[in-house]
Amino acid sequence: MDPEGDSRPGRGGVGTADRAGAWPAEAGDQHGTQLPLAPSRSQPGTPPSRGWPGARPGRRWRRLASSGPARQLALLTCYLAAGIAVTWPRVTYLAGSLPSSRDAGAYVWGFWWLARQVTHLGNPWATSYLAAPVGEQLAYHTLMPLPGLLMTPVTLIFGPSASYNLLSIACPGLLCYAMYRAARLWLPTGYGAMAAGAFFGLSSNLTWRSWYQVNLALGALFLPLTLAAAVHLRRAPGRRQAVVLGAVVGAALLTDQESAVLVVILAGLTLLPWLTRRPSLAKLRSVALAATSCVVVASPQLAAMIWQTASGGARIPPAVLADDYTGSGAGLVQMFAPSPRLSGYGLARLTGLYYHGRAGWVMIGYGLVVSLAALAGLVVAWRRPAARLLGLLWCGCSVLALGPVPWILDRAYHPLAIVWHGVPMSALMPFTWFVRIPGLANFREAARFTELGLVAAALLAGAAASWLGARARPLLAVLLVLGVLEAGWSGNLTTRMWPIGVMPTALPALDGPIAADRSHAIVVDVPFGIRGGLPVAGRPFPPESMVLATADGHPLADAYVSRIPPATLTGITGRPFYAALLRIQSGLGSGTPAQLRAARRSARLMHVGWVLVWTDSAAFRQFLPRSGFRFAYRADGVSVYRLVTGASAGPPGSAGPAGPGGPGGPGASSGRPSAARPRTRPRSPAARPARSSADRPARILA
Repeated sequence: MDPEGDSRPGRGGVGTADRAGAWPAEAGDQHGTQLPLAPSRSQPGTPPSRGWPGARPGRRWRRLASSGPARQLALLTCYLAAGIAVTWPRVTYLAGSLPSSRDAGAYVWGFWWLARQVTHLGNPWATSYLAAPVGEQLAYHTLMPLPGLLMTPVTLIFGPSASYNLLSIACPGLLCYAMYRAARLWLPTGYGAMAAGAFFGLSSNLTWRSWYQVNLALGALFLPLTLAAAVHLRRAPGRRQAVVLGAVVGAALLTDQESAVLVVILAGLTLLPWLTRRPSLAKLRSVALAATSCVVVASPQLAAMIWQTASGGARIPPAVLADDYTGSGAGLVQMFAPSPRLSGYGLARLTGLYYHGRAGWVMIGYGLVVSLAALAGLVVAWRRPAARLLGLLWCGCSVLALGPVPWILDRAYHPLAIVWHGVPMSALMPFTWFVRIPGLANFREAARFTELGLVAAALLAGAAASWLGARARPLLAVLLVLGVLEAGWSGNLTTRMWPIGVMPTALPALDGPIAADRSHAIVVDVPFGIRGGLPVAGRPFPPESMVLATADGHPLADAYVSRIPPATLTGITGRPFYAALLRIQSGLGSGTPAQLRAARRSARLMHVGWVLVWTDSAAFRQFLPRSGFRFAYRADGVSVYRLVTGASAGPPGSAGPAGPGGPGGPGASSGRPSAARPRTRPRSPAARPARSSADRPARILA
């Protein structure tokens, strides 16, 4: 792309288009004219700004308000407030709630693990605290090393749930401001850039991700940052600009790996016209320096990824991967249909088009208002080469987002059909070939190209806002009002999308005795499973499991990670105790007496200390006492079993010392949650067990 476009000195004025259709750029562009947000006091004859608090009487306050940092801080504050407003009630989760999904549990566990490893000077990219005692490699997981490191003080003081909630709440505002800074390098007016920032950061696409896939929302933050850094490098080539660009790309890799792929694509498209227009060694040196600084910044993450790949931990069976590709695309109508957000204002009929056709559990659209505004911006700025390139980027990303099998309404098409590893695909679709590029096979989510497409759409929509502001301000007001209606996301609890309820950040009645146990024994949650990546084993376990693991500090037998190494699955299914749990969940029974004896011995050798049974099952009530566990207590509707030690263990075939207080016995408590359980709101039926991305092949990360 060529965002600095066709600005030329001496052509056109501030906020106006010249006869070639080119707009001058912001300060810092050696080929453009300064575009302050408000007239400068140093310019004679300019009235004081009426749009900022500095216009009020008071010399000191006016001086403060007219300064750049104060103005930028005010704008950032407004964006953060707008983000909180359009994602309400997400901010109320700070009182002690989380989205009831395994994704949220994985994020909370990741913040806890990062803080623990930072304070212990340990390696955060491998753990024995998940899928214990086998362990997991986390180089391709949604670990978010950079955000986790930055939030370590918050995690240590207030807990990992607070870190996760704070980033989720602040992310929309940060996205808005980052896009605003990038838009100021191209758009002629400040309000046009502000509109572009709002169209990007407050979109339903990214606010949904801020709610439920915060690694992708934070990864999208680096798209406008990379665009701005690349444009600065083009306009003023130098070491500093090259290092900044490389650091931004490296930081993206330390946040989210799939987003880093989009970041690299955007940086390449921005720098390519500059490199090819007048090739020179100086330009190549700048790009090489940027690449070097990227590698240096991201070297810990790159080393972990290389290690996991070399050990086979990133390998996915080709047939499983190919089948996953076909379900990763966005529907054509969904991308441009009105946002489901409108249903919250009683406009459910308008949102029916989004739900008509291919079912999806994520928000992948641009929204109707942004799409129409982007088309209008493309028309009014058509004579600018950068506008045409942005239009091509938007179109290209939308086509890639369709995946290898395009869907139009409720029908899938296979133009130029081919079969790859037994899975039919379309040879006409670019994504079919994109994932065959070396190193990109693990980019499993075609729909995530809408995030990159949204960068171009927001900039073009900002161009439309600039044009309307200069010529038809009533129409601009209408555009902004309609944009507000489609902006944001209020949660999946009451929408037609995949229901995601609310869960508390702590269950002291249930987890207190386990936290008091200092034996470092493994905790097993039933349903039991290793979920998240491809392939998976077992059943989806309760979303609270990984959150509780951060409170009690015990290793967890279950796991929810983005890439499951084959060695982990082999190690888990090869343990007789875990194999028995998997057989029972599959309806095959607990096995032969020899298998029961092996399961009992396996549980002791692995040092399994606790089993939490979240769903009542006669098969587990019979199996656990026979494998050496006794019923300990029941809290929050969960039956807790503890390993029997010493002479009280009893023979392998005995029922164990569950006694009259065991589950189902006369002394058993009801299944109702304990009064000691902290809640901020009543739990919906969808809250336990919540159906999240793990109930399908999970899609939380590359």
